[in-house]
This record gives sequence, C-alpha cells and structure tokens, in this order.
Amino acid sequence: METRVFIRPLKESDSEAIQQINRSITNQEDSREIEKILEQEIQNNEDACFVAEIDDSVVGYMISRVIHAGFGLEKSAWIISFGVHPDHMDRGIGKMLAEKVFEKYREVGIKHIYTSVLWDSLDILSYFKSLGFERSNFINIRKTL
Repeated sequence: METRVFIRPLKESDSEAIQQINRSITNQEDSREIEKILEQEIQNNEDACFVAEIDDSVVGYMISRVIHAGFGLEKSAWIISFGVHPDHMDRGIGKMLAEKVFEKYREVGIKHIYTSVLWDSLDILSYFKSLGFERSNFINIRKTL
C-alpha cells in the first residue's frame, strides 16, 4: 500500500519536527538558525512555507520568503531552507513541496524564485536543476569579518 503525502502550510507546532529533520540532514545538534527562520516565517502570510506529512508526521519542509526590492530585482522570492527526512528521500516529496511553493507564487504574480546552493553540493544542485532552476545573473560575493 502506497503512503499518501499531504502538503500543507507551515504551522508553529511544526517547529520541533523541522528542527529534527534539519539535524538528521546536517548531523549537527545546534538548530538555532533554523529556529530563528521558523519564528520569522510563521508570522508572515505572504511567504510560501509548507510541510509534507505522512500519517500526521512532518517528513519534509520548504521555507521561502518574498523579497520586495533590491539590487534591481522586481518583487521575487527566495527559497531559504528545505529538507526531507533521510528516511523519506527519493520519493518525490521535495518536488511536491516545490510545486506547492511555485503554485502559491504564481497566484500572486511572482515570476522569479531564487535560491543559493554551495558549489560542491551536487545533490542539491541536481535537485534544483530538476525543478527547472538555472544559473541567474547574480554572483554570490562575501566579505569575511
């Protein structure tokens, strides 16, 4: 019997499950950064943030944020965090989450969605390419303090 995946909007009560997924992917116990992101996004209805559930358990998430202006961009969105629990990878859950994010942004007229990927994260880069992402006109730059 195939298990049904249900995609729904992020709720405050999802925080611990999302932090657990993040820890299982990164193998790091410190989840304060994802906790801060969740605190901000739960309050904002404009952003597209969703979780995937199987049998009432959160098994994946995607958090994105609307950016209104800056650096010559029209109103756009950025995927800032996502993850699928390792026990549920390779089942299309990440794609389902992304499609839900795309659907919400299409409804409000956002035409461009961006994200950043580490150059050596080939699996994540491949995932985004499979969703139709391509190189943008931006170059990530940084200054170390």
